[in-house]
Amino acid sequence: MEDEPKIPEDEQTQDRTEQLDDQPRIYVASLSDYNDGYLHGTWINAAQEPEDIHAAIQDMLARSPTPGAEEYAIHDYENFGPLRLDEYESIETVALLARGIAEHGVAYAHWAAVVEDSSPEALGRFEDAYRGHFDSLVDYAAQLFDDFGYNDLIETIVPEHLRSYVRIDIEAFARDLEASGSITTSEGDGGVYVFDEIY
Repeated sequence: MEDEPKIPEDEQTQDRTEQLDDQPRIYVASLSDYNDGYLHGTWINAAQEPEDIHAAIQDMLARSPTPGAEEYAIHDYENFGPLRLDEYESIETVALLARGIAEHGVAYAHWAAVVEDSSPEALGRFEDAYRGHFDSLVDYAAQLFDDFGYNDLIETIVPEHLRSYVRIDIEAFARDLEASGSITTSEGDGGVYVFDEIY
C-alpha cells in the first residue's frame, strides 16, 4: 500500500493561514513535492485578480522543500457552490468565477453551472438573467402570475360570486415556463434558482 504524503511541520499550520469563511478559495499543491511523498501547498483566496493568485502560487513553490519546484495543481477548493473545478483549471477562469461568487453570492455559481460557458460575456449576463431563489418552481410561477397582474385582473373582471369557481393551474404554468425554455433552473439550498432563458 502506498504511503500517505508526509506534511512538513512548518507546512501543517502554514497551509491554512488564509481562513476565508465564505469566500471561494483553492488549495494549490506542488506536484514535485507530491511525487516525492510530501504534501506542500497553500490555500489561496480565489476571489482576486489572476496575477495575484499566480503570485501566491509562485510564493508557495518558492517555499518548496524540493529544489526547482515549478508545477502545481488545484487539489481542493471550497465555496464554489455546484461548480466542479479541474485540478488544472485555468487560473483566469477560477478568478473570474470566484470574483462573481464573492460579489453576487452562490447564485452566481449556479448561473455558471447552467450556462456551461465560463467566458466573461456569458457570465456577465448574470444580473439580467437572475430572477431569484424560490422554495419551488411553482412558487416562482405564482409570483410571476401575480407580478403580471393576472390576480388583480381576475378580481376586476370576474364577479365576486363566481370567483370561487375560477382556478388557475399554476403547476402547469410552472412546467410550461421551464419546458418552453423561457427560464432555466438550478436546484440548491433547499429550493430552486431561477434564470431567464440562456441564449
